[in-house]
Amino acid sequence: MADALTELLQHTVKAFSENADSSQSKPMSAYMRDQFPFLGIKAQDRKQLQKEIANETGYAKKPFSEEFVRCLWKLPEREYQYFAVDYLTSKSRTLQRDHINLLEDLITTKSWWDTVDALASNVVGKLCIKYPDIPHKEILQFSESGNMWLIRTSILFQLKYKDKTDTCLLATIIEKNSGTGEFFIDKAIGWALRQYARTDEKWVLEFLNTHTLAPLSVREAEKHLKCI
Repeated sequence: MADALTELLQHTVKAFSENADSSQSKPMSAYMRDQFPFLGIKAQDRKQLQKEIANETGYAKKPFSEEFVRCLWKLPEREYQYFAVDYLTSKSRTLQRDHINLLEDLITTKSWWDTVDALASNVVGKLCIKYPDIPHKEILQFSESGNMWLIRTSILFQLKYKDKTDTCLLATIIEKNSGTGEFFIDKAIGWALRQYARTDEKWVLEFLNTHTLAPLSVREAEKHLKCI
């Protein structure tokens, strides 16, 4: 590992550890169903720490480092994965096509909705715009993988696309996964449809009228529909 990366990681761990709050760590972990340990650093405080680390080390102005992301992901406390997601989001426009493999690794490791959803809409979505062949290759593969978190990503990656949404692809992915019975997949289907309804309410209504979806998906999709 390069000395600069070692120093950056040591600096990060020191800053995060010094700002840990044991009174917050257990409630934060409980909110995530005790999937991960937490240092107890609230989001706004963590983001301020990340800014201070950027100012002190200059890492944010340097080229994207996949190794930095992977090292953060290996650290036990969840705040480090949040740092990695924020870093990826800030560097999303500079990512290259083969970084879809890194993102797949992150989505399927230490998986939970908090990191998966942020990666899907803020990083995978932008990478797919930059490389438009990815949705019909890797994203379709995600949708057929049987992995709940990859499937959720394939449903949500277009969440911010608005009128650029590929509705044929969205429909295909939903149709492939509408019968899984998985809460996180059914919820994602409803969320994706609800979000797209802000752009094309009639398309969503027609989709709901012509497809059999889980009740949870329908409830989520219909939340803001005006023409039902």
